[in-house]
Amino acid sequence: MDEKQHSNSNKTATARFAIEGMDCQACANRIEKVLRRQQGIIAADVNFASDELQTCFDNSILTTNEIVQIIAKTGFKAIPASSTGIQTLADTQSGEHTGISWRLALIWLIAMPFIIGMLSMLLGQQWMLPPPWQFILASIIQLGFAWPFYNSAIKSLQGGVANMDVLVSLGTIAIWLYSSVMLFNQHDHAHQYIYFEASVMVIAFVSLGKYLEQRTKKQSLNSMSMLLQLTPKMVRKQTAHGWQQVPLSQIQPGDILQTNAGNRIAADGIVSSGQAWCDESYLTGESKPLLKQTGDKVLAGALLSNGSITYQAQTLGSQTLLGDMMQALAQAQGSKAPIARLADKVSMVFVPIVVAIAVLTFILNYCLGGGFNQAITRGVAVLVIACPCALGLATPAAMMVGMGRSARYGVWFKDAASLERTSQVTTVVLDKTGTLTNGKPQIIAQWCAPNSNFNSQKILQLAAAVEQLTTHPLAQAIIQAAQQQQLPALTATNSHSDIGQGTQAQIAGYGNVKVGNPAYCRFSIPQELMEQEIWQIASIVVIAINEEVAGAFAIADALKEDTISAIQRLQQHIEIQMMSGDQHSVVEHIARQLGISHYQAQMNPRAKAEAVHLLMQQGKVVAMVGDGINDAPALAAADVSFAMYGGADIATNTASATLMRHSVTQVADALALAHATVRVVKQNLFFAFFYNILGIPLAAIGWLSPVIAGAAMAMSSISVLLNALRLRTSKLN
Repeated sequence: MDEKQHSNSNKTATARFAIEGMDCQACANRIEKVLRRQQGIIAADVNFASDELQTCFDNSILTTNEIVQIIAKTGFKAIPASSTGIQTLADTQSGEHTGISWRLALIWLIAMPFIIGMLSMLLGQQWMLPPPWQFILASIIQLGFAWPFYNSAIKSLQGGVANMDVLVSLGTIAIWLYSSVMLFNQHDHAHQYIYFEASVMVIAFVSLGKYLEQRTKKQSLNSMSMLLQLTPKMVRKQTAHGWQQVPLSQIQPGDILQTNAGNRIAADGIVSSGQAWCDESYLTGESKPLLKQTGDKVLAGALLSNGSITYQAQTLGSQTLLGDMMQALAQAQGSKAPIARLADKVSMVFVPIVVAIAVLTFILNYCLGGGFNQAITRGVAVLVIACPCALGLATPAAMMVGMGRSARYGVWFKDAASLERTSQVTTVVLDKTGTLTNGKPQIIAQWCAPNSNFNSQKILQLAAAVEQLTTHPLAQAIIQAAQQQQLPALTATNSHSDIGQGTQAQIAGYGNVKVGNPAYCRFSIPQELMEQEIWQIASIVVIAINEEVAGAFAIADALKEDTISAIQRLQQHIEIQMMSGDQHSVVEHIARQLGISHYQAQMNPRAKAEAVHLLMQQGKVVAMVGDGINDAPALAAADVSFAMYGGADIATNTASATLMRHSVTQVADALALAHATVRVVKQNLFFAFFYNILGIPLAAIGWLSPVIAGAAMAMSSISVLLNALRLRTSKLN
């Protein structure tokens, strides 16, 4: 995108570009190589499967337009992806490669006589076009329709990297030239020495393979096109003349819109009237429709299964949750996983090695008595069979599908590296409040100190005044209780929070008020309280006024409905540990309910981070799951981190992935999807390597003709893509 995220300290910016004209991984490597040599480029990663470039650069040295010009010199076209609206790379490319081009249609039309001739030979009829006609048709293909191959090959060699088109060009030109020479020198027996059908069919099959590959990449691998369809093009808007259908582009924040059953919400907003059941599964992974009534928030793209609502638009386009998701997914799908580096390194030297093998094949076959005819066809077959496309697509294709499906489950991975690392997790560390529990605790008991001068309402009022400045779920319980009792709000000043312990502030007429855990307020819980079960299983928040303990609150939080089943699912493959800042009795009670044997209580943020480090030092790959500010150090320390969407910004920004629904079930889904994705990557890499290891020797000994090699090369890339697409429907463990 033509976006620049400026930083005053280092003047860096990031940008994404759609790249047109790439044929294989070698093309992507060439662009990376050229850009990384350019002054001002900090990082450059090209994803062949998504046809996307992601860059980080010094914007005091380069601009996005200059980057476009640099890429143009390598022979490719770069299109900056827009950062406005819901325009993404999928928009930019949605119209490309969807219909069969006239060039491909004409190539196959010209190839038809050759196909008929080859089929007749298989049936013993020995019919072929007269050699002069073969020469004419083959020359039209070779000197006309094959020019894009030559152009790509020349630019590739100029850039210092040989791509797939170098192999195709060398192979088809060699066999066309050889057949042409034999035609004009062997008039009487020309049919015995010409192989025009090989050059024609290789170009036909490779062109068809590229078309199918591009079609699959644009329409199936990338989830962007599906997300784009979630926003309606026309919207029912309230105007001075009543309700009118207007284009979505004319909607502004504050407009009153209406959506009926069977239609989708156009913007994030607030319901002003009516009620309806909304399906938001595309964003949150929540399969159950949600009832939306007056005052509820609705999300752009949500489908109304029944009912009708009017709502006030608040945010539009890229500012909506849907727009945010699309930008996050586009960025993640365009990134590279570490496992892809192997294919990149092989692709850099692959074509030169194949050319050397083809030359060696020609020399050995000729010297061993096979004759020039046999030597040239086998050498060409080696050139044609060795396609690096499958190798380049193996990792990014699977990663794109895997991250697309993860997004549908409500899991937003930050990048491909995060997804790959998630597949290696052996231990999951869970925060308690808001992660395992609902995160909406309530006061279930209150205690007033015998020597306190304040009654229970005044203590609650003072505590709520201090907690107004924090976002912790326990603080919200106190605030909500004060609001329910309609207690007047007091003003707190000079507030100071000690993360993981509590908050203190000055309140006029009362002095310094501290609200936090017992240790923070220097309070020992009386024995008579601890003998009551309600205080044993609850979180205890103490209030001290001018260092004198005035009272305490017992606050409890119920487990989420799906927590137990999610933990049981995780425990089949993963070690589970729970770390909480809550008191030991509460944490122990939750752990018993969930069957978690490893748990720690009364942990501050530093202790959580140190515990995570200790687990990692023991050789474990640790995933941390949390949602609060006090979880941020542990999230940053872990190998993989999951933050709940809508939690503290610092936690979300630190995390490897964001969970759209506050549910441990999504952690289990993320781990299962990561395992499935990396498994498919390994299958693809094995298939790509095995294909070439097997195909090149078979071509060298004459078991594969150039025509069969061309068809096999085309199908190798399609096979890798189809294997990646299995991730869209594969069953999760």
